[in-house]
Amino acid sequence: MSAPPVTPPVTTSRWPWARPLWLLAGVLALLTGIVGIFLPLLPTTPFVLLAAACFARGSARWEAWLLGHPRWGPIVRDWRTHRAVPLRAKQLATGMMTASSLWALWALPTPWCWVPAVCCSAVAAWMWSLPTRQR
Repeated sequence: MSAPPVTPPVTTSRWPWARPLWLLAGVLALLTGIVGIFLPLLPTTPFVLLAAACFARGSARWEAWLLGHPRWGPIVRDWRTHRAVPLRAKQLATGMMTASSLWALWALPTPWCWVPAVCCSAVAAWMWSLPTRQR
């Protein structure tokens, strides 16, 4: 006769409000990522990954929904299994950040016009330092 499978005990946090805060943070991150689809200076993928991390701590149901989503699920699964970003996502993000930075150079006043370019350059350098996931 074999022993029943060992399951880890369910642990509860010392803070009962932690799970709702993680869920709220995940929802806000996901909404910010969705807004980033339409606003060029706001990236989408990092906020979707942040939402997945928050949902993993706050709600198994929301995490499962995000992992099963046809658009965002593959991004999160690739990140979790390979810590890699698809080449197409890197190319698209770099193009959008470049266009946004050029627009900011033209539209913003002189002392502030370089801020988006510096921030986008830092994000691009970090993003391209990550492994590339080949499809």
